[in-house]
Amino acid sequence: MSFHEALRPSWQCAGCGAPWPCPTRRRQLRAQYTREPELAALMEWYLAQAQQDLPGASPPGLAARFAGWVGTDATHDVA
Repeated sequence: MSFHEALRPSWQCAGCGAPWPCPTRRRQLRAQYTREPELAALMEWYLAQAQQDLPGASPPGLAARFAGWVGTDATHDVA
């Protein structure tokens, strides 16, 4: 069993190597946080952490990666 947790400061997935949150972790988070506001708040917190760890990254790109998928249909996840 692989764990799809973030490796910091790179923010790559420890389980599959994809940019975190990977599609598997997104599905896990959706199952764990059934209330969208709670999930959104968590992902905004992760976004703030990633912005500190990845200062050269595109702010809009990080926002889409960490929070842009919250509130969308799970079948439309992007890697």
